[in-house]
Amino acid sequence: LFRSVSSSIARLAASANTATTRAMSKMFTRFVQPGRLALITYGPCEGKMCTIVDIVDQKHVVVDGPESVTGVRRHMMPVKRLSLTDFRVVVRRGIREKTLKKALEKDEIMKKWSETSWAKKLQAKKDRAAMTDFDRFKLMV
Repeated sequence: LFRSVSSSIARLAASANTATTRAMSKMFTRFVQPGRLALITYGPCEGKMCTIVDIVDQKHVVVDGPESVTGVRRHMMPVKRLSLTDFRVVVRRGIREKTLKKALEKDEIMKKWSETSWAKKLQAKKDRAAMTDFDRFKLMV
């Protein structure tokens, strides 16, 4: 009886270890790295897209819009105020605004972002917030 209990416990532990390693390998896919597209969630640029340009320390990054594309100037901000997306442009650290703009246009990153359900939900929320009372009435009827 003792052997059967201990062998069944060993089998459960082995299956749990393989499940844990499978889950760990697929746990994180969005890393804080230069070229990662992110959404600003707090502050004066809230709701705008930006690209991580450089990593300052464990909690701060330098982001850039570029300003002509997204309206975000190059500045430093905490990682807590960013939501990372799946999109990334392969660029080096500290890239110039002009080169970043070319890289974004080449890979059509902003177009790909606007086609995602996340971006569509944000746009719908923005449109609803901009509606007047009469617009809401027309939508209801």
